[in-house]
Amino acid sequence: MTKPTDINEYIAGFPEEIQMLLEQIRQTIKAVAPEAKEVISYGMPGFKLNDILVWFAAHTNHVGFYPKATPIEVFKEELADYKCSRGAIQFPFKKPIPFDLITKIVKFRKDKNLQQI
Repeated sequence: MTKPTDINEYIAGFPEEIQMLLEQIRQTIKAVAPEAKEVISYGMPGFKLNDILVWFAAHTNHVGFYPKATPIEVFKEELADYKCSRGAIQFPFKKPIPFDLITKIVKFRKDKNLQQI
């Protein structure tokens, strides 16, 4: 499989139900940061606004959401039900994706990125 050149290609490489989840995550991010540029970075879909906002990627049993380290600490109570590491959150396919939490995290990252101007 060749590396995708854009988010559409990335999403198209997965089964339909995973495509739907990835597209919902994409649209959730775009709703918060419509001015952000879509990118493929490290082989994953991402959004940039001055700097990277977030990445996301489908894995075997979960969607990985990569907002960098600070939001994971800031939202640690709301993330208590999810496996997290320094810069990554795992949203299992067997549980509903917390789009409201994704919205909060993207807004947090957007505000931080815009402060860097």
